[in-house]
Amino acid sequence: MASEFQQQIEKAAVLLEALPYLQTFRGKTFLIKVGGSAMDDPQLVRKLLRDVVFMEVAGINPVIVHGGGKAISAAMKESGLEEAKFVGGQRVTTDEAMSIVEKTLSEVINPGLVKSLISFGGRAVSVPGSRAFIGGRLNEELCRVGKVIDIDLAEIESAIAEEVVPVVSPIARESETGLSLNVNADLAASALASKLKASKLVFLSDVRGLMQDPADDSTLIPSLKVDEVDGLIKDGTIGGGMIPKVRSSVEALEAGVGKVHMVDGRVSHSLLLEIFTESGIGTEIVK
Repeated sequence: MASEFQQQIEKAAVLLEALPYLQTFRGKTFLIKVGGSAMDDPQLVRKLLRDVVFMEVAGINPVIVHGGGKAISAAMKESGLEEAKFVGGQRVTTDEAMSIVEKTLSEVINPGLVKSLISFGGRAVSVPGSRAFIGGRLNEELCRVGKVIDIDLAEIESAIAEEVVPVVSPIARESETGLSLNVNADLAASALASKLKASKLVFLSDVRGLMQDPADDSTLIPSLKVDEVDGLIKDGTIGGGMIPKVRSSVEALEAGVGKVHMVDGRVSHSLLLEIFTESGIGTEIVK
């Protein structure tokens, strides 16, 4: 009985630890990018989305940008298309492949996330990226792969004003032709966070954060300043796919985003643990 009573006291202590963060962030916008293998486990996705609903109920304005690389690869394989080719870490997207990319993101993943948020009592709306992101092609070699050059915020800001969570897919509308372009979800999230001047940009993926040694979790870098980034890239601490993620994070901070977090979405309630506890569990990047 005594231990049960102590557990109840500890629960109250956890709520009190979160109180100053709830007070600080009430009314603020958080951009949450969901991707990596964390999206492949339905149970993890459900826990993540419950965390998002908690934030919404607490008065924070979450905006979600999602990826879908593995689901897209599976859909392409099922359709009989050749295995995807990558150039510089970017998926080459032909006209035929673009049709599958857009269908998978806009008709499977995006509405699935919206449905789950609503099932937990949240309020959410699907915003196809092609209605928000205006893009240009990266290069001819990548075909229908684009970058964000501008954003129409009308639909997203309307949802935020009504306290509804916008769930945005990483598809842009080409400025010259109106054709859909496949945009890297990390870069789309950074661009949108910058345009919204979000208080936080959170990357939820399948890595703990930035490590001094990727094979050793104890070498997690809990906090990183913008002026330390170049040195860590030069010495190889930040490498591979982390380089564009970190560089886009720096650009977002310089554009007015308050803080960037990199968190392992495979950890239960990682979003709440990172945002509402003093120690956090991932890496934060600050100016």
